[in-house]
Amino acid sequence: MWQIGVWEQNEGLAERVSTLAPGGAALVRACRHPALLAGLKLDLLVVSPGATGWAGAPALSCHTALLPGGLAALTRALPAETVVSYGAANRNTLTLSSLEQRRAAVAVQREFIALDGRAVERQELVLPYDGTAPDLFLVLAGAALLLGQLPEGTG
Repeated sequence: MWQIGVWEQNEGLAERVSTLAPGGAALVRACRHPALLAGLKLDLLVVSPGATGWAGAPALSCHTALLPGGLAALTRALPAETVVSYGAANRNTLTLSSLEQRRAAVAVQREFIALDGRAVERQELVLPYDGTAPDLFLVLAGAALLLGQLPEGTG
């Protein structure tokens, strides 16, 4: 069973991430501050766009972290084997290449490994979009990909 930590500010991200694990094969823990996840060996840490409390990041232990791009200090402080970033800048692992009223194109800018060991290759995924905030949409798509799911249910 995968151990997943979701560091958020009440965006409802943890509940949505818990629906993405295949066959309920994950224990998802939500928190508003990373200190509440300290001491746990996480397979995946999902950091929401609105997360705060960066000072607690070095206390975490995770295999893979999915976090907003542009946070170089957090990336350096976080003890993760793999970091997958999301955001508007093309240097992020996951970006939106287009966003329309009912569909979004998520670009995987560089390959990464999902929790099940499969490679997620560079590609563009056209997904249904329901108006969710773009960064929240990206983090959900990233979580789905990391959990070995096609991210059709993210939007």
